Amino acid sequence: MTLTAHRPDAVPLGADGAILFGRYAFPPNEKGYCGPDRAGELLERVSEGASGPALAEVARGFAGAWPYLEHIGECLGRAPLDAAVVATYWLGGPALARCGGAAFARSLEERFRPRLSRQEFERLEDGVRNGGTPHHSFHVFGVYPWVGLLQGGMGDAPLEVLDRCRIRWGHVVSLDGEVAVVRSRHLEWDGRRLHLGPRTLETAQLRRDGHGLSRPVVPGDWVSLHWDWVCDRLDPREMSWLVQSTSIELAAVSSCRYSAPATVLS
Repeated sequence: MTLTAHRPDAVPLGADGAILFGRYAFPPNEKGYCGPDRAGELLERVSEGASGPALAEVARGFAGAWPYLEHIGECLGRAPLDAAVVATYWLGGPALARCGGAAFARSLEERFRPRLSRQEFERLEDGVRNGGTPHHSFHVFGVYPWVGLLQGGMGDAPLEVLDRCRIRWGHVVSLDGEVAVVRSRHLEWDGRRLHLGPRTLETAQLRRDGHGLSRPVVPGDWVSLHWDWVCDRLDPREMSWLVQSTSIELAAVSSCRYSAPATVLS
């Protein structure tokens, strides 16, 4: 994998934590999967860099992500919308090692134990024991039911959701108006484990009616993707975080004694 150099004009990582959160939270929010019914406002605020109390209020409405931000923030001694906390949740990085283990298990117990059967909660505990961390991919792979549905022979639909819901990375090949052509690797299922397949081309939304999530990108850049959108431009450090964290969470869930809980949790 060849990465483009970290260009000197790049905005420092997470110059504003609420904006960074919105870049990744908007794509599933637009589809109605999580967060408050304020997708149009979220896109506009992120695109215009309009941070502040209103955007923070929208972020707190993401019932799935917000407890992870609180947990990471507590571990790091930072606020939930601190840029380092937000980047750790979506992209990963060395700080995740300080947020896993027993502290993460206690956080999951407080949040999910009353809502799950003993067997279902044991699956989450397995994921943590196997190295799972409070990264977005853990929630996608370990908490949502899609891995279990794959094991139950439910076809390609669960695999597509798993692939689109995780934060993935891609190499920009070309730009066409408000759309980017990106070369990326998608999840594949061999009947027992999830793994990354070969690189293929896909299209992803850069902007809609002039509003976008990402900092400016050009062909040759590496970018992060969530559902149908380009979320941001990645520098080599961020790329390594995302690749490593994805690998860790895939390995953790693949090693569980059971498939993921068969209950959708937000």
